[in-house]
Amino acid sequence: MAKLILSMDNLVLKEIPLDKERITIGRKPSNDIQIDNLAISGNHAVIVTILNDAFLEDLNSTNGTFVNGRQIHKHFLQDNDVIELGKYRLKYVKEAGVQAAQDDFEKTMVLRPEMLRRGAELAAVQRPPAEPPRPPVAPAAAAPSAAMHDQPAAAPNAAAPAAAAPLPLGAIQVLTGSNAGKTLDLVKSLTTLGKPGVQVAVIARRPHGYFLTHVEGQRYPQVNGTPISIQAHPLKDHDIIELAGVKMEFFLKD
Repeated sequence: MAKLILSMDNLVLKEIPLDKERITIGRKPSNDIQIDNLAISGNHAVIVTILNDAFLEDLNSTNGTFVNGRQIHKHFLQDNDVIELGKYRLKYVKEAGVQAAQDDFEKTMVLRPEMLRRGAELAAVQRPPAEPPRPPVAPAAAAPSAAMHDQPAAAPNAAAPAAAAPLPLGAIQVLTGSNAGKTLDLVKSLTTLGKPGVQVAVIARRPHGYFLTHVEGQRYPQVNGTPISIQAHPLKDHDIIELAGVKMEFFLKD
């Protein structure tokens, strides 16, 4: 689990685990992290954690929020980033491990073959069973076989709603740059792409499709030549995404 280390003048005050999806920072007592200092706004900033990724957003504070000496509005947090709030410092520490290494591989878009194989294995482990849970057996089901001839066994199944078709596996293929021609299967619920400090976006895998969301950078990613909005943008088969100066194609596998 990731955590924040709060300090002032190089003196560590406390450690805060990011054990909630949304952690608020500010001067008001209602915040998860209260910093009672006039340089801090009442509701200064928020950290949103989605799976293994954390995003910092300034809440239109008076004095601003800085990360590693640079003022930000939205920022994708990386291991050892230092959030600067007046005289206070919040150091973001992310647990090391295989998952962190895989996240870093995606953010830099270095699509190494061994990492792709690892992603495929992860998808196989997380794949749900093919057969859905059966509904409870109705009392009538225990009737003798003669009664079953009057009411075919298929009737209850016919009345039940049809199971939704499984979502095809999505992938991206890099079209330009040094990684042109390489592909990445979107096996995770959230895949982070781009260049931290320049432009970052995430592709979310949901039950009803894949969605692209802007996270960091002054310019929004483009899909088929048009910038997306602040809302999550649904991706269609063979959409062309342009992000951090790199073009890539989103497609669905059979």
